[in-house]
Amino acid sequence: MRNRFDAQLAQLNAEMIQMGSLCERAIGGAVRALVEGDSKLAAEIMAQDEEVNQQEKNIESLCLKLLLQQQPVARDLRQISSALKMITDMERIGDQAADIAEILVMENRPVTMPNIPLEEMGRATSKMVTDSVEAYVRKDLEGARAVIDYDDVVDKLFDEVKAELINLISQNKANGEWAMDLLMIAKYFERIGDHATNIAEWVEFSITGEHRSEREL
Repeated sequence: MRNRFDAQLAQLNAEMIQMGSLCERAIGGAVRALVEGDSKLAAEIMAQDEEVNQQEKNIESLCLKLLLQQQPVARDLRQISSALKMITDMERIGDQAADIAEILVMENRPVTMPNIPLEEMGRATSKMVTDSVEAYVRKDLEGARAVIDYDDVVDKLFDEVKAELINLISQNKANGEWAMDLLMIAKYFERIGDHATNIAEWVEFSITGEHRSEREL
């Protein structure tokens, strides 16, 4: 019985990695579409959001099967319940990558990108997503906590982007519409970082049995 349960947990890990990979691909595609001005790629990213949604359903079904058929306790129960929480944040990450792509399919952008760290911000959030899922699979407490700390890097980049865009608008009001679009994109990246932090906090819970929010009450 335990061998079968372990095999199903291994499948859960594999499915979580797959969903994380889909999110990473969506973020990476959104970053590339932004930098290259590729509206066709942006449209593909929007269409691929359904894959993330389907993977969420697959993992949810597997978790419910494990809970009902195996009746896990202690650490195994925390691992499964944490996965159910994590996939909600991962689904939102997919949505926000698609929201970025939706902005990029519009035709009102300039030919060149302003010199702001949006690409760096996108890559930083992608790293957070990848590292948080890997921490879950490896039961890596320090890795999860490193992701939580790394959110400060994304927040700092968001502040830099915001300041640069305000300066861009002040130089030429004609830049206003595109600058606001870029600010919205930066906000989506910032939210992706927040979701990755949530994922890492559930990884922490799955290992320690204590959620960070409980310590802050």
